[in-house]
Amino acid sequence: MRQILLNIILLFIYIPNGFGKIVLSTVFSDNMVLQQNSEVVIWGWGIPGEKIKIIASWNVKDTVIAVPDNQAKFLITLKTIQAGGPYIVQLIGTSKITLSDVMLGEVWLCSGQSNMEWSADYGIKNGEQEIANANNPNIRILHIQKIGADFPQQTCQGSWEVCSSETMRKTSAIGYFFARELQQKLNVPVGIIVSAWGGTPIEVWMEKSSIIQNPELNKNKFKWPDANRPDESGVLYNSMINPLIPFGIAGAIWYQGESNTMNYSVYAAMMKTMIEGWRKDFKKDFPFYFVQIAPFDYWEGADARLLREQQGIASKTIPNTGMVVISDLVDDVKDIHPKNKLDVGKRLANFALVETYKKEIGAYKSPMYQAMQFEKGKMRLSFSNVQTSLKCSAETPGKFLIAGEDQNFIPATAKIEGKTILLSSKLVKSPVAVRYCFDNTSLPDIFSSEGLPLAPFRTDNWDN
Repeated sequence: MRQILLNIILLFIYIPNGFGKIVLSTVFSDNMVLQQNSEVVIWGWGIPGEKIKIIASWNVKDTVIAVPDNQAKFLITLKTIQAGGPYIVQLIGTSKITLSDVMLGEVWLCSGQSNMEWSADYGIKNGEQEIANANNPNIRILHIQKIGADFPQQTCQGSWEVCSSETMRKTSAIGYFFARELQQKLNVPVGIIVSAWGGTPIEVWMEKSSIIQNPELNKNKFKWPDANRPDESGVLYNSMINPLIPFGIAGAIWYQGESNTMNYSVYAAMMKTMIEGWRKDFKKDFPFYFVQIAPFDYWEGADARLLREQQGIASKTIPNTGMVVISDLVDDVKDIHPKNKLDVGKRLANFALVETYKKEIGAYKSPMYQAMQFEKGKMRLSFSNVQTSLKCSAETPGKFLIAGEDQNFIPATAKIEGKTILLSSKLVKSPVAVRYCFDNTSLPDIFSSEGLPLAPFRTDNWDN
């Protein structure tokens, strides 16, 4: 009897069962896109010490071996070739996993709050037409389930899907339009990982320790009065960013900031800390392109003008970043979610096409204030990113204010002269400061000749 019992025990020890099968992180599934011409990392779990063969059909001659450690985790590097597919990736050990319809191409992370999360189902410009035309097997989408966590998670909820009318309509519209533009211009498969949650401040997307260890950031971190929105530092980083690390990506796009309009003073520093943290995590100095928040009639205590100013500072001081201005894409300043997501996605894509992929597409940056010069009681402004000239969408420019030493801002008479603008006012004999659309709601009336709006700005640092 004792021998029979011993044999049964040995049988359970040495015969593999369902608990010993290979398990991959959920970021790896059928229909996925892996970054082309790269060394991508694949990770998962298996029997400790077991040799797992990883075979990719784009190079069946090279078999990679992964060996799970004493906590059952393995992490292995797989070389990819130029864009193409579909391919098959197999993992073979005691059990076997086959990933089908795998594409090699460009992979981008799309993150932020509601304007990044916003889908065609919620309502976008020309929504039904865009949904009907969204069937594109060369675009793949990994939509990360909205879940928060107090501690870093190893995996997340979500699986790759082929872009169709049904999958497009429920994911990020900006992410989709960004991917579509890249796919058409580069002629390669494009994968987007959508990890976004409406109403969230930047703090939740950052590793908690990066805030705690910075006294200035920790002192000014934001807390929502609305208990239904995540606001604890790091809770979405833990569950919606950390599980993606170190998946191979080309870069990231970001639309967020509305929820930080009440603690705007540290936003540029927050962005710098977050971007540097993500780059360190993914072990890549990837490009990071973001959207300057749109005009909106904000709630009491919110100061969008200074948040936008912080975003502008971030774009100038954080390497390998770019900011798109969308102040002209707003139909209703009472709606925090502008419906024109197509042009937002295209402007982000244009940044990537020029700065990441080195394509010649013409103007892609909005004009930015550069310098001012006093001329006999008038003020001449010059701007960067103006290829030919400036133009006005109205009969005459009407959004400039000038002030003297008394800090009292008065509407200015503005005259466009090529790439510069000359400002004056009979009420301000010696102007020292200029502001343009520097409030929560103003829409622009100055554009480059190519149609990109002049970014809002001020030349002073006064408190009023």
